[in-house]
Amino acid sequence: MEREPKSPDDRPEPAAAAAQPQPQPLEWRFAQVFGERAAGEDVQDVDIISAIEFDKSGNHLATGDRGGRVVLFERTDIADNACRGELERQEYLVSRHPEFRYKTEFQSHEPEFDYLKSLEIEEKINKIKWCQTTNNALFLLSTNDKTIKYWKVQEKKVKRVSVMNLDTSQSSDNGSTSSPGTSSCRALLPNGGCTGKMYSPNNNMSFPPGGCTSLRLPVVVTGQEFTHVARSRRVYAHAHDYHINSISNNSDGETFISADDLRINLWNLEISNQSFNIVDVKPANMEDLTEVITCAEFHPTHCNTLAYSSSKGTIRLIDLRQSALCDNHAKLFEEHEAPGSRSFFTEIIASVSDIKFARDGRHILSRDYMTLKLWDLNMDSGPVATFQVHEYLRPKLCDLYENDSIFDKFECCLSGDGLHVATGSYSNLFRVFGCSPESVEASTLEASRNPMRRQVADPARPARTLTGAVRRGGENTSVDASGNSCDLSTKLLHLAWHPTENSIACAAANSLYMYYA
Repeated sequence: MEREPKSPDDRPEPAAAAAQPQPQPLEWRFAQVFGERAAGEDVQDVDIISAIEFDKSGNHLATGDRGGRVVLFERTDIADNACRGELERQEYLVSRHPEFRYKTEFQSHEPEFDYLKSLEIEEKINKIKWCQTTNNALFLLSTNDKTIKYWKVQEKKVKRVSVMNLDTSQSSDNGSTSSPGTSSCRALLPNGGCTGKMYSPNNNMSFPPGGCTSLRLPVVVTGQEFTHVARSRRVYAHAHDYHINSISNNSDGETFISADDLRINLWNLEISNQSFNIVDVKPANMEDLTEVITCAEFHPTHCNTLAYSSSKGTIRLIDLRQSALCDNHAKLFEEHEAPGSRSFFTEIIASVSDIKFARDGRHILSRDYMTLKLWDLNMDSGPVATFQVHEYLRPKLCDLYENDSIFDKFECCLSGDGLHVATGSYSNLFRVFGCSPESVEASTLEASRNPMRRQVADPARPARTLTGAVRRGGENTSVDASGNSCDLSTKLLHLAWHPTENSIACAAANSLYMYYA
């Protein structure tokens, strides 16, 4: 797989690279917040955001929460794209940031109970993935622990019933309505009946000559107002014995994968009652189980390639053309531990919680408990860059194990140009690193209206070191040296980078914060 060519501005020649100054770090600014929590306000568990995803265009954003709801936001400044492009062509600076507004929400999943296994299935949304848009309708996949649903969201004009058979001018105070031939009805009931004597064929009914002129049939009128309607198109159920940890769309637009701890299944979007098991790591004897699948993702452009990570810190690249059951991987990416560094916590902190392909498909970003790692698909000897995120927590691993914080699953994301990566941390902090060869950027920001409030100055920053092909950068072991205590109860697990702009959406409990640079 060849690296896609980039413009000379984006990727200078090696001879000129040394002469160019180091790129300036991004200056992050607050853009918007949705669902901001007031001081002292309690957050309901069902309102905590559990998934964030931009669509490919970046014009829509979806969030899922622990209550099984999916909330959609749409961009409001896209109407000015033509003017914006004009300004950029004239080399003017465009300072405005992407703006989003609430679009709609719907209940994706409900709590269920598996009677065969006596197991409660909570409604929490684990992952959301956008699908291809057709006919101005939005399509997306959402999943909880067991069931995946395929949703269609579209605008529909509001219809209302008018020309009712009701003459309001003759309505009496008690709500009764008089009309020809119905004078014995004294009071209307909620169900449409009346308290008077009901008519029967034996009643003497007299109609005026020519019939009842005031009797009219209701008419359905389509108004000019729009409402958003979400409809479940498919339900993909009963295919996973263990909790689903990830779903990923294929670039062919027709298939997707779902992964649990031991298996990865391949689905067709149009077929909900059949899936194909393409990866199965379940041993014949469960006592021999040594690792589980933690995340899986399709390659962004090659429909036959996907990657999945494991609890041992490895990433396997598989090719669907090799065999129907992909027991053998095409490539294995792992970092060998230094001799004598193994401890009780080594495997726990090595477990990969999230992987993301770069947009060009050349690199994979992985997140484990302590670090972010950037891998080159053409080099499986080790990561090309390692960014320290939680190194300052290494002396506290025993405490983190006791309170289960060591098992927290942090997500990661890459910028559309592949020059920056980001991930979350504790105290509602998130970190942004520059990953170009000459960059030394390592920013710490807080999910609040003032993201730079917790920025840590690091004048005595250690130099970057090169070890073989591995470049270690962004190390900041004194992240809390300024007196900021690490609050393990407030953690920023979920975030997403806009596909084409330097804009990040991140979740702090029930609040959705957006920043731009």
